[in-house]
Amino acid sequence: MYMPLNPSVEDLALRLVLTVMASALIGLNREARGHAAGFRTTILVGLAACLTMIQANLLLSLEGKTPESFAVADVLRFPLGVLTGVGFIGGGTILKRGSLVLGVTTAATLWLVTAIGLCFGGGQWAVGTAGTFLAVFTLWALKWLDMRIPREHRALLAIDAAGDWAPVPNELDRILRPKGYRAQFVGHGRPQEGVHRLKFEISWKQPDLAGYPLVLAEAVEDKWEIASMEMITEGNH
Repeated sequence: MYMPLNPSVEDLALRLVLTVMASALIGLNREARGHAAGFRTTILVGLAACLTMIQANLLLSLEGKTPESFAVADVLRFPLGVLTGVGFIGGGTILKRGSLVLGVTTAATLWLVTAIGLCFGGGQWAVGTAGTFLAVFTLWALKWLDMRIPREHRALLAIDAAGDWAPVPNELDRILRPKGYRAQFVGHGRPQEGVHRLKFEISWKQPDLAGYPLVLAEAVEDKWEIASMEMITEGNH
């Protein structure tokens, strides 16, 4: 399908409507999970991309051109600029806190919505529709599979140990290894009233669907008091 030389009002309206529908459908996934770039953000990004492509279409010099000539025309500078701009927006949704990285999927979603908007804005209905279907399939259907893939997890664990603390790191690792956890000693706080606060980095592999590592907490609480436990690895965002 070629970009029409003289798009009608109905054609332009259809491009805008399809873009809003596709962006809203994808945005529902982000909104339902409470991410920063949610329902309205994806619509606005997709709509901006569509309007940019429509503007490129309308500003093209039409004199002496046929629909086939657009195959070699340099009409990509405008939409490529939009993709670059969306890259900055996507970068703003990515947060890094220590080794924890959040928002990568949201940034990729915004970039994809932009591409879908450009497709609909250029009148490429089939490509835009296929992109929307694949995006929805990836964000919803493949989420089920992704949650069941075992992946590496890490947490910072702080425990309080009374008396001689030197054997504790080896003993903790010995207790946790048979349960699939590995403990690495990372710090020792100043003792208060004979109680030492020891910090460990705990690593293990499990699907995200397994949730909070209750087995780990129960194994530690049998011997020591848990002062804090903080997950430091990325979930699915």
